[in-house]
Amino acid sequence: MAYTIHTPEGTRDRLFAECRDRRDTQTALTDLFRRRSYSEVSTPEVEFYDLFLRSGNPIPQEAMLKIIDRSGKIMVMRPDCTAPIARVAATKLKHLPLPQRLYYAETVFRSGDQHRGGSSEIAQCGVELIGAAGRKADLEMIAMAVDALRACGLARFHIELGHAGFFCSLAERMELEEDQVEELRTLIEGKNFAALGDFLAPYQGQSATAALGKLSRLFGGAEVLEEAEALAGENEALSYLRELYEALCGAGYGKYLRFDLGLVHQIDYYTGVVFRGYVEGAGDAVLSGGRYDRLVGDFGRPAPATGFAVDVDAVAACRPGTELPRVGTLVHFAAGELDRALTAVDGRAAGTCELSPCETLEETLALARSKGALHVLVLDADGERMVEV
Repeated sequence: MAYTIHTPEGTRDRLFAECRDRRDTQTALTDLFRRRSYSEVSTPEVEFYDLFLRSGNPIPQEAMLKIIDRSGKIMVMRPDCTAPIARVAATKLKHLPLPQRLYYAETVFRSGDQHRGGSSEIAQCGVELIGAAGRKADLEMIAMAVDALRACGLARFHIELGHAGFFCSLAERMELEEDQVEELRTLIEGKNFAALGDFLAPYQGQSATAALGKLSRLFGGAEVLEEAEALAGENEALSYLRELYEALCGAGYGKYLRFDLGLVHQIDYYTGVVFRGYVEGAGDAVLSGGRYDRLVGDFGRPAPATGFAVDVDAVAACRPGTELPRVGTLVHFAAGELDRALTAVDGRAAGTCELSPCETLEETLALARSKGALHVLVLDADGERMVEV
């Protein structure tokens, strides 16, 4: 009985075209980041668990893959890139002027729900704009998010915008304890309409109840902002979103933008504009980001910041597919002809020609037939000739 060796839960092997598509996606993203003057940084795959506790990181502790070092300290496989980069910006880069534009192409590790089939290792490319606050920085980041998905060759996608301040302003108008606010946030984020209605039932008559009850339904075009204002009155967060939207429309980005005021995830982490990117063919968001003005200060250098991360594999799976080039020619070369053989391979389109490792022409012809190649190029002391397979 053959013994089958499986990969660990949440991991898998990637072969051939999938590897190429992942690499091409990473290249498209990092080329864009470099053109926009972002510099690459890389952090360890293993970090101290305390780093993520200290940062108020939104990744649940049960989702972190933990290990114990020789001294007994708890360490985790990097579940997120933003917190480690904030640590770097506040320590090793503290003498450099702000703002700092940083990008990364890393793998993060998370222990997902075993019943949902999620991946435990996620290839991400992302950017962090550290030390820049306000409208222009947010415009740059949202425009970059759109351009990132366009750079990957995607056509049918959109970015949904929200604002952490809108939910916070409504919650402050309610008579709720801290744990109740968190429960309310979870219900809205999960679009759990029935449970949300039950939660708000005792608070009918309070000024923000109606708006909170409909918050998870407030998604769509620019009309969503008007509907939200009708429910909640004038609101600074809504006015700011409208200002960003109008500026982005003026720059040609409007057709990619929508709103979801129910984006209330991780309100203790995000402090302003939040956004997610969705692509036709992907079951979940492929891009996520927003403003997080307190994180860098947690490591000793107060600085506003914003950024986003792209799920590389999810985007690669949605890109227009191309077939791997078929090997059409094998090169059979005699002793002393290696240089000519390599020149012959390099002179053809990538992947369509390869060297034969066989010692005899008969073996090379048999190999060519098994690979579906059409020709064998023979290089020897008599010159070169093409043999039909």
